[in-house]
Amino acid sequence: MKRKGQERLLQGNEAIVEGALRAGCRFFAGYPITPATEISEMLSVRLPKVDGTFIQMEDEIASMGAVIGASLAGAKSMTATSGPGFSLMQENLGFACIAEVPCVVVNVMRGGPSTGLPTSPSQSDIMQARWGTHGDHPMIVLCPSTIRECYDLTIRAFNLSEKYRNPVILLVDEVIAHMREKITLDGNKPIDIFNRVKPTVPPEWYIPYEDTPTGIPAMADFGEGYRYHVTGLTHDIRGFPTSRPEEIDLFIRRLFRKISQNFADMQIGEFYQAEDAEITVIAYGCVARSAKRAVIDARERGIKAGLLKLNTLWPFMRTQVEKVLHTSDCVIVPEMNMGQASREVKRVNKGTAKVFTINKVDGTIITPQEIMGKIREVC
Repeated sequence: MKRKGQERLLQGNEAIVEGALRAGCRFFAGYPITPATEISEMLSVRLPKVDGTFIQMEDEIASMGAVIGASLAGAKSMTATSGPGFSLMQENLGFACIAEVPCVVVNVMRGGPSTGLPTSPSQSDIMQARWGTHGDHPMIVLCPSTIRECYDLTIRAFNLSEKYRNPVILLVDEVIAHMREKITLDGNKPIDIFNRVKPTVPPEWYIPYEDTPTGIPAMADFGEGYRYHVTGLTHDIRGFPTSRPEEIDLFIRRLFRKISQNFADMQIGEFYQAEDAEITVIAYGCVARSAKRAVIDARERGIKAGLLKLNTLWPFMRTQVEKVLHTSDCVIVPEMNMGQASREVKRVNKGTAKVFTINKVDGTIITPQEIMGKIREVC
């Protein structure tokens, strides 16, 4: 029998590379950093084979700048880093937001602050991914918990970035980045690939930051005859700096509107045994794997436990979280930080359910036994 697809034993970082290439990524600029280095290493070999470009830059500031430039020229572009490098990227990440430049940034999280724990897992960049840059703007942040999701969510990240003209961050914890699982890759199977909307008007009619019904203006590539101004300053619909309050207000509100009116397209999660759950665990990344095992064990002991796994961290999945808050007596939020996602759960809770946390910051994972212990404690 013919094999329907190619079965491969892949590391999370390797699956991200495969997903990026399948999505059409043709430019990578980055600087090696643990535990994301495998992404750079693989793309340095793979990109030239598909007529792509790989550049090792002098630092992460320059890497993010190169990614923005390549995207403006029409290439699907990405970079990959970890905590310290992600901090350096923030200013140019803000530039990509205000200039509406599609790109994907992979942050393989490690313990911090500063150099922290280079080879140990953490989930401590949740808030930085949303609020790391200054100013008021939306952000799309995805988080895989399996190797298959590393592949699928990387493709999804490129699609969302191109569709909404917004940077997309793929947050991966070190455990998922370095563990291996068997996945099947079928290069012949059709998948949805979204490419940025190009202008259909003559160059002289083109308005680069036009306010459309979707809030997403068409994007012309530099070098194909459309000349327009790109700046980090607040700008008018033609891309030139403006200080007019009415233009500034409309522009910033459009940046938010193009995201807020499409939450359903961006928010990805999974309910497991949550329909009748009296205790629901809300988790993401590698902790969601431990949480699922704990829920299975709890069910075997007659405890009505369930799981809400968050694959989208931002925009925060308020509707899905509120659903379990209303149907459960207790909610447990385990995470490898001092309580970043749990703050959002508590913010939307409004006293509906009791919210408990498990916080671990010693560079080790949260185990199913630890979550099970908390379930038995609160039930």
